[in-house]
Amino acid sequence: MEPEPDSGKKSLTRRDVLKLGLAAGAAAAAAAGRPLHDRVTAAQLVPPAHSGHGDFSGTVGDVDLSRFDPTEFLTAFDWGQESAGPDGRTLREWEVVAVDREIEIAPGVFFPAWTYNGQVPGPTFRCVEGDRLRFRFFNRSSHPHTIHFHGFHPPSMDGVEPLVQPGEEFIYEFTARPFGVHPYHCHVMSLKKHIHKGLYGTLIIDPPGGRPPARELVMVMNAFDPNFDGENEVYAVNTVAFHYMKHPVQVRAGELVRVYLVNITEFDLVNSFHLHAGMFRLYRTGTSLDFFEWTDTVTMGQGERAVLEFILEEPGRYMFHAHQSEFAELGWTGFFEALA
Repeated sequence: MEPEPDSGKKSLTRRDVLKLGLAAGAAAAAAAGRPLHDRVTAAQLVPPAHSGHGDFSGTVGDVDLSRFDPTEFLTAFDWGQESAGPDGRTLREWEVVAVDREIEIAPGVFFPAWTYNGQVPGPTFRCVEGDRLRFRFFNRSSHPHTIHFHGFHPPSMDGVEPLVQPGEEFIYEFTARPFGVHPYHCHVMSLKKHIHKGLYGTLIIDPPGGRPPARELVMVMNAFDPNFDGENEVYAVNTVAFHYMKHPVQVRAGELVRVYLVNITEFDLVNSFHLHAGMFRLYRTGTSLDFFEWTDTVTMGQGERAVLEFILEEPGRYMFHAHQSEFAELGWTGFFEALA
């Protein structure tokens, strides 16, 4: 790209990311004239090819896990405040606050996000089909926002209008249906900006009889454009690049694992999930308990989602990653660690 007229510096491209490593640090990156973002203070992504086979971590150092821990997010299901509604059905209530917050998407790489409840992705809300859901939405951000839920609900609860202005609030209330996995996100224009900046999350609606017991995990495929050139430079599951390489997802060999998988990636037409050394049952959208595909790779457009069920038969590390190689090399890769 051409240097900016007033700075003489280039914007970092995807390929530039792969060329820069932490060893040189932020000073070397600045000297090369390729800053990832004005707020980069400590690190750049390290090319996975430069890591040894036993230390395929992709970055050096770690993010501040006290602010957001992708491992904890995997199993953080928010059932809301439960009570009996006037019609006898279960009523679940949540408070959701839109707030501007800087997040760390790789060690030392910061992104000025718009968030639900201060995190990206937003909370994973969970309920049972037929429950009455009530979301009290407060906009404490600097821009108008909404919450649009996928699934059935009245048009007045669709999150397209009214726009909730800064300082205002709105109550979304509807009956949870159908069972399955449903993304939610802001629906204010420019839609791509509000989604890319971080206003999205997952709503899981369980079938009335539940699903078979399993080790359950939420994985949201997302990406970030820290230099705002309309192309993603950092890819991840649950926001932090290469997190599950450094902190493998621990499961038990022989146990049923269930992944609630959502693609919310902006700027790229599709994203994908590939499992090594095994295969999974793929229940698209999670709205059927009977019909599934038997595969090891699923490709999704933005807003598509699925339930994946699999058993890792032997102890060891099983890699998973996007089957777009560039996405994997820019952060979207990890391990399941099956323990004996």
